[in-house]
Amino acid sequence: MIEKIFENGLWGSRFIVILAVFFGLVGALALFVVASFDVYDTAKMVINTYLSHSHIEHFHEEVVGGIIGAVDLYLIGVVMLLFSFGLYELFISDIDPAKGSEKENTILAIHSLDQLKDKISKVIVMVLVVGFFQKVGHTQYHGALELLYLALSITAVSVGLYFLSKVGHHH
Repeated sequence: MIEKIFENGLWGSRFIVILAVFFGLVGALALFVVASFDVYDTAKMVINTYLSHSHIEHFHEEVVGGIIGAVDLYLIGVVMLLFSFGLYELFISDIDPAKGSEKENTILAIHSLDQLKDKISKVIVMVLVVGFFQKVGHTQYHGALELLYLALSITAVSVGLYFLSKVGHHH
């Protein structure tokens, strides 16, 4: 009898994961809102610049940096969503509305912690790539050697993304 009570309590303790799921969703929502305001602010700056015919030094870099920064936040928000969905499905229950959906087999199909980790790590790599290109856009290059380093780093990122796309695909 004590064993049954203990095992029921132990099994019920998995619901503590609801905290991580809930606050993961709150974090994702916050990131989406902040990123959306960043895009709005960037668009407002572009419109004001063109309407006032003013000149802003490094205007294009500012615009691209603002948009890429927002994309970065959106991607991190996606990580939080995947994290919340995955934890919920692993510890609590399947997400019933997702069943039968076309997206269920690709995005939300998480049946183990390894699958969750793989999905999150792929999005994190994309966040790092976006951050890399944001930094590259704001860097000043002085000489051929620095441009060679830029070319090599872009090649390394491309090769890494190629191999990342091959992970999990069984042909």
